[in-house]
Amino acid sequence: MTQAVIKNEKLEEMTDQVVEALENMKAQDILVIDVRGRCDFTDRFIIASGRSDRQLKALALAVSEVAHRYDLPAKIEGLEAMEWLIVDLMDVVVHLFIPETRESFQLERLWSAPRVSAD
Repeated sequence: MTQAVIKNEKLEEMTDQVVEALENMKAQDILVIDVRGRCDFTDRFIIASGRSDRQLKALALAVSEVAHRYDLPAKIEGLEAMEWLIVDLMDVVVHLFIPETRESFQLERLWSAPRVSAD
């Protein structure tokens, strides 16, 4: 098995576990976006919404638990404002939003757009 295949399998496994953790914590509108080739700091974005700042924090902690299973540090950013939390798992970056903030930033629209080639 090549390193790329192993990395892809681990990426899929970790993505599935993060999504499952978010679903278990009742996250809303979970979306996985493959950003390989369009983003040089990660391979996947996972975007989800929570109904309150308390739920956002619980979602971030659940994602952190998945990171620890992979011996990854899980840095949570945004705890001060509690409207948009980012949990960086290196190959996967999780964005957790209050619905109004998610609507305002529209990350899924930005990153789901097809790439434009520079011909």
